[in-house]
Amino acid sequence: MQKETVMATALAFGATSTTDDVLDGVDLKGKRVLVTGVSAGLGVETARALAAHGAEVIGAARDLDKAKRATEEARAGAANGGSISLIELDLASLKNVRACADALVAAGRPFDVVIANAGVMRTPLWHTEDGFEMQFGTNHLGHFVFVNRIASLIAPGGRLVNVSSAGHRYSDVDLEDPNFEHTPYEPMIAYGRSKTANILFAVEFDRRHKARGVRATALHPGGIPTELARHMEPGEIGKMLEQINAQQAAQGKPPFQWKTIPQGAATSVWAGFVAPAADIGAQYCEDCHVASVTSGEMNIVSGGVREYALDPDHAKALWAKSEEMVGERF
Repeated sequence: MQKETVMATALAFGATSTTDDVLDGVDLKGKRVLVTGVSAGLGVETARALAAHGAEVIGAARDLDKAKRATEEARAGAANGGSISLIELDLASLKNVRACADALVAAGRPFDVVIANAGVMRTPLWHTEDGFEMQFGTNHLGHFVFVNRIASLIAPGGRLVNVSSAGHRYSDVDLEDPNFEHTPYEPMIAYGRSKTANILFAVEFDRRHKARGVRATALHPGGIPTELARHMEPGEIGKMLEQINAQQAAQGKPPFQWKTIPQGAATSVWAGFVAPAADIGAQYCEDCHVASVTSGEMNIVSGGVREYALDPDHAKALWAKSEEMVGERF
């Protein structure tokens, strides 16, 4: 009966559900959560919602001063024993990533959920401190090293939640040329590769850790106007929306609607604390439900996940390539 009630509640959530809707009546006192990217947007809202329901949130950010300002209201709104503390994490520097992870391991305090939320989108052809293409290096490889180094801290029954994107439909990963050394650089293709990598990382992490009760999932938060789009050219978003709405109209669907930030962060907290673990393990979620596999013409706002992003053999191959690139085995 209890499981049926949980499932019925989970099915009640959708695209317009907010973090507070999803966590209504959920007591997170005693839960410890790590959230990356808490200096803006979804990361701040995720931390706020969890702390407001009693969780101890450790927020990671590259710019601590910015994160302190961004989370000031959220820290003041923590309730039921909840709190938000901040640590420095620069995902574009493996030296910094390893130092941050090592400090957490040395402290030895476990986490119930790790939400890998930080990311960059559509950057020019930049490179990380270690020479990786910036989007793949930050969105995937930085999290790959960080999460694997602290994996022992995720308690049995815990979860890893990777914030991916519908942008994964732009491209599969390219294991032969991950840094665009031999192919022309296209910002959205690079973004798509990194977001596909987020999903594949969750698939393989789930396989490796589910025997001890730790599950992993990835998700699309929805289209939300946040700082993530800061590298896009003026007018580019407008042109993209025109194309999206033309596709929507051709399919008899209503025009695209932006989500609010609380709606965008809802799927992260749903996947972390509300959805049944067995349902979301090694899956891709959107709008507070598990997405179906889709094929055919690429439509960035239509629901679903590409088959290549959930392929277990592909996930193993990406894991091996990632280990090779960072010079570390997990």
